[in-house]
Amino acid sequence: MLGTEKTYTYTTFGLMVESELPLPELEKAKDNERVVDLTITKKDLSIDWSKINPLNCTGFVVEGNRVMFEVPSLAVFSIEEGKTITFSSCESYNEDKVRLYILGSCLGILLMQRKVLPLHGSAIAIDGKAYAFIGESGAGKSTLASSFVNKGYKLLSDDVVAISLMEENQPFVIPSYPQQKLWQESLNAFGMNSTDYQPLFDRMTKFSVPVQVDFYNLPLPLGGIFELTGADIEAIDLQAIENLHRFQVLHMHTYRRSLIERMHMMDWHFKICAKCINSVPIYRLSRPTSTFTAHDLVATVLSIIKGGKIND
Repeated sequence: MLGTEKTYTYTTFGLMVESELPLPELEKAKDNERVVDLTITKKDLSIDWSKINPLNCTGFVVEGNRVMFEVPSLAVFSIEEGKTITFSSCESYNEDKVRLYILGSCLGILLMQRKVLPLHGSAIAIDGKAYAFIGESGAGKSTLASSFVNKGYKLLSDDVVAISLMEENQPFVIPSYPQQKLWQESLNAFGMNSTDYQPLFDRMTKFSVPVQVDFYNLPLPLGGIFELTGADIEAIDLQAIENLHRFQVLHMHTYRRSLIERMHMMDWHFKICAKCINSVPIYRLSRPTSTFTAHDLVATVLSIIKGGKIND
């Protein structure tokens, strides 16, 4: 146990987590006898931060198996050896915002330290397999995933899709936690009232949407990857991505990809991406930005998964 009076135990990304900070977004651990994989603690990191970052540079600093970064006026964060996340907060820190960084950047980096590929996107369980929807911020990944959920499919992950090699080097998607982040426009399109949900700190038009009932909490084999993009077009366009372009897509959408070389993980990243692109199809799904197309995108994706063909 940690050296505090109160700790909380959770599971996420297949890890048993013990945390000094309450993380209500995560699933509570049911097997408290299991060995802890990740500890999250709060302590003074000022000396460590000044040593690892003597020039007071902004951004991420990598030293061996440790990555540190500072969010001004909030906290310093340290992720080490894929086993610990430590934060040192300002006196008037906002706990909600600290949680955002722990559940986002910190966990994404920790997954890489554990040699789990984190892609920026959402994942849905369809017919016994996991399908990843990746893309830049604002591409509509969470909105598309929410449309799948509304049609009865289960969410595996939102924001970070964690891919690990399991049986015979088969890529599997590891579930994260039962929450989505949706913009006000998406809530409106789905007929959801924003007053029912918690706004994310300093993003008052983006909301945390719990999906406990619609969450699938077991790993599933990766069935396919869809790169979602918005474009000035009139209709949805679906194209297969071929050859080396497939690797470029996975590299582009690796979460915190700028750290891969600095963490000396280029060889690992190439090999796990190669396993993915040799195992599953990858498509580019372009949507019109002028209209709400999430429901039509679901139909397009399902037509491919369930045996449809891509038009040449």
